[in-house]
Amino acid sequence: MLTTMETVSLTGPLDTAALRRAAAPLTVTVDEEARGRVERGRRLFHGLRHGDGGADRPIYGATTGFGALVGYAGRAKEDDQCDNTLAHLGAGQGPDLPHEITRAALLLRTWSLAQGLSGVSTDVIDRLAEAFATTFSPAVPRYGSVGASGDLIPLAYATQALRGRGHAYLDGRRMPAADALAAAGLRPLALDGRDALALVNGTSVTTAATALARDAVRDAHRSITALTCLLADLLGCDPGFLDEDLLHAYGHAGAVDVGARMRRTLAGVTPSGTRPLQEPYSLRCAPQLLGAAEDALRYVDGVVAADLGGVSDNPLFFPGDTDTGRVVHGGNFFGQPAAFAADLLASVTAQLGNLAERQLDLLTDPARNGGLPPMLTRSPGLQHGLQGVQLASTAFVAEIRRAATPAGMQSLPTNLHNQDVVPFGTQAALRSYDMAELLGLLCGSLALGLRQAVHVGARRPTAPGCAELLDALIDVIPPVEPDRPLDEDVRVAARLLATSGLLRQDAPGPKRRVEGRTPAT
Repeated sequence: MLTTMETVSLTGPLDTAALRRAAAPLTVTVDEEARGRVERGRRLFHGLRHGDGGADRPIYGATTGFGALVGYAGRAKEDDQCDNTLAHLGAGQGPDLPHEITRAALLLRTWSLAQGLSGVSTDVIDRLAEAFATTFSPAVPRYGSVGASGDLIPLAYATQALRGRGHAYLDGRRMPAADALAAAGLRPLALDGRDALALVNGTSVTTAATALARDAVRDAHRSITALTCLLADLLGCDPGFLDEDLLHAYGHAGAVDVGARMRRTLAGVTPSGTRPLQEPYSLRCAPQLLGAAEDALRYVDGVVAADLGGVSDNPLFFPGDTDTGRVVHGGNFFGQPAAFAADLLASVTAQLGNLAERQLDLLTDPARNGGLPPMLTRSPGLQHGLQGVQLASTAFVAEIRRAATPAGMQSLPTNLHNQDVVPFGTQAALRSYDMAELLGLLCGSLALGLRQAVHVGARRPTAPGCAELLDALIDVIPPVEPDRPLDEDVRVAARLLATSGLLRQDAPGPKRRVEGRTPAT
């Protein structure tokens, strides 16, 4: 049976949904508008490079060396200048980047070049578009970029793989890039110096990783918001901490909006009347914490949107008052906005992780969980229930905290002080991407605990929205009795939370089977 591929256009805005789709084969359309922009940009470059006075006009990367060696002449032949651009950048180390980052970065690079400001040939755009229809993915080492002159080293590996050099993946198998291209039915890229520099001299890896991390943290934020509601319902908490007037008085838009979402999820809840007047902060202050996270994520949203719609290489070619236009040398490749955004994303991730871990700890502690057995096992000592999951959650939080140190201000001068200040945006973005994965596992751990709590005696949720979430968890996770390895259960719960449309709905669905103690009336 034939599978219809998703389609992405190079005309119009690019969003993170398109970046996520790039992990699988997709159709990238190069329409006449995009082609016209690229051809005009190429003509501008050639006019400036080869027109009247062009031999005397320096154009970075076309007539010069690179980086700190810009004051020296480059190679005379344009195909040699391509090798001059790329060969010295083959210095990366470490494990290969996840293919979803690599392919998302290439899609973003293709879109950026298709805006017509980079002076590349239309053949580059066409060959890149063709590659997306296959599973071809360059092998790109993780370490080597400082995110200052774009993502030079990682994008150089991607570009070389598209030329048939280095290594690549096809259908998930790592092999020589030339073999992968041949098996995919793709022709190697043929580049001149301008094409090569435009492919490597941008922030596409940093932006792609930041955007994908932001999406994952937003999923986790929705998950923890819903799981907090489920925890409050299972324990029989009074929802007064979500009072609308209370949160409006707080004065922060994120808290107001998160509180409204939580009130919708908890609509119909019946307090047990047995809880203390004031809940622990992991419940009572949840709308303030989650609201602050929402405000921070909105800032990250804005940076991601700007980076997805921007052109980040150097130099750029603009139409001018003359037929030849003008070349402008600058620093759009300096990834400081994404570095700051990824650092903020890391802080949000750490505090969301703290909240999820503390809620799981509360749930497993008989002194605070409303009389449920320790570690949520009916036979303490003979069985250990959620003890291993709770321990692992502590380790996840420790790992997240260790990684949360800001990167965007740890500048180190390099490149003979040509790059005398650098943003380290690539490190910030890839670190945030890794942290987001751990946060998803913390969400899965908390969800598993909530599912198990009902099995060992917690009441049935009284809010229909909470009951629907619980039933979704019950459908995919059997009760923990007797003990069993729970690593896969945590991953199953995490996937359910990240992929289910349930958490994006305000209205509860149809009633389903009942598990758990019926609340007293």
